[in-house]
Amino acid sequence: MPKRCWLLSVLACAGLWSAAAVPARAQALLPYALELDFEYLETQGLALARDAVQLLRLQQVDLALPRAELATQLAPDAFQTWFILGTLQAQRENPEAAIAALQRARALAPEEAGVSFTLGRAHFIAGDYRTAVEEIQTGLRLEPDSVEALFDLGNAYLKLGDYGAAIESFENAVDLDEAFWPAINNIGLVHYEQGDTEAAIDRWEAAVAIDDGSAEPLLAIAVAHFAQGRLEEGIAMGETALELDSRYGDLEFLAENLWGERLLDDTRAFFFSPPIRAVLTRLQVAPPTASPDE
Repeated sequence: MPKRCWLLSVLACAGLWSAAAVPARAQALLPYALELDFEYLETQGLALARDAVQLLRLQQVDLALPRAELATQLAPDAFQTWFILGTLQAQRENPEAAIAALQRARALAPEEAGVSFTLGRAHFIAGDYRTAVEEIQTGLRLEPDSVEALFDLGNAYLKLGDYGAAIESFENAVDLDEAFWPAINNIGLVHYEQGDTEAAIDRWEAAVAIDDGSAEPLLAIAVAHFAQGRLEEGIAMGETALELDSRYGDLEFLAENLWGERLLDDTRAFFFSPPIRAVLTRLQVAPPTASPDE
């Protein structure tokens, strides 16, 4: 939209200007109201966008969002404002709004890989994993060495059940950053769903060796040991993992983190065991209400 028309729209929406209601003498003054410094407005819009980024880094999404929305009005021709707005909407898990904003960003800057990567995340949130793969691949053609994008690509393949492509993407991420334990962890998730428990444990142990404060791979090892009949070892490790981060005591949270059906079934049995139920109760996490056999 041309900047002059945009200003008229803002005035109309704010109730400050109406062609039908304003007398002729007032209409003669209207051009003076339009003599604004649009470069200044755009600068202010970009400043608001930077504020939104800072708030996003502080996880203050609710405060960042109105700033980002205003930024797109003040600087509608800057891809950065639409990109930030789309990122925030994705963060709030509003995929439709995120996709709409990010498509505006890409129309303004088609060579920005980050826009395609974030579009991929938005489509992933929407459950459209095939389009997520396509968008992330578009971004990787522009920026092939993005560890996070390769990780997201692996996750999309995992949701599609394409285990070979998922492992390849995760391994490519680790090749670029050998300390990126989430990709190593998710290789373990794939192996477990394939029935290769020992390979899964090996990957999860490698993830814990990189970050011994990571609850997810530690809990996964505990569940695997418990399923193998190594009950005491599994329970001890599980208690440690849940004390590190009690969110992992929620089966829905684990599913959101791409734990597959086989691992979730074994985790349900693990959580139903009396010692782990006691840990969950102590940590104020609701334990399973039904036996995994029911």
